[in-house]
Amino acid sequence: MYTLFFSPNACSLASHIALVESGLPYEIRRVKFAENEQQSEAYLKINPKGRVPALVTDKGVLTESVAILAFIAQAAPEAKLAPLDDPFLFGKMQAFNAYIASTVHVAYAHWRRGYRWADNQASFDDMVAKAPKVFHASFQMIEDQFLDGPYVLGETYSVADPYLYLMTSWLANMKLDRTDFPKVSAHFERMKERPGVQRAEAEQAAASA
Repeated sequence: MYTLFFSPNACSLASHIALVESGLPYEIRRVKFAENEQQSEAYLKINPKGRVPALVTDKGVLTESVAILAFIAQAAPEAKLAPLDDPFLFGKMQAFNAYIASTVHVAYAHWRRGYRWADNQASFDDMVAKAPKVFHASFQMIEDQFLDGPYVLGETYSVADPYLYLMTSWLANMKLDRTDFPKVSAHFERMKERPGVQRAEAEQAAASA
């Protein structure tokens, strides 16, 4: 049994979707950020970074979406959540996920959590103004260069797709128009129809009620 620690509307949704689609046994536990539970002594013993996702396995705890997504795909090869028999395509998937983690997500964090990088209000104001532009430019890059077909890897579905789906959902938070990116928008609508996505979102809603 795997245990996924999550927070609603956070990047942990991608790992949750992957778990659902993997067929692996799992449970989810909400981390209440509004109550600063991520900094509690109990949670810091699980993930000293004080963030989500964290996946508890029989061998220990994994953190970081890129690592957890790859682990889930490898732990359930029969689910075909990654091109495990094609090193180049697997590397391409990892490159995309790394871009999401290191650039797209970081731009969003500058918009919401500028205190990680600065102390002055003027700096916060500058980040709030600039981050949506960086986020938009990142999605333009995905639209033009990285989305090869109906899925991130063309016809091959992978754990990169729930990661992109989650990030696409954040466009609305920044008041950016998803329709600026037709291929990304079509991917988002396609993902919404997947039973695994619907189940993961329903489970998170129930756990957050």
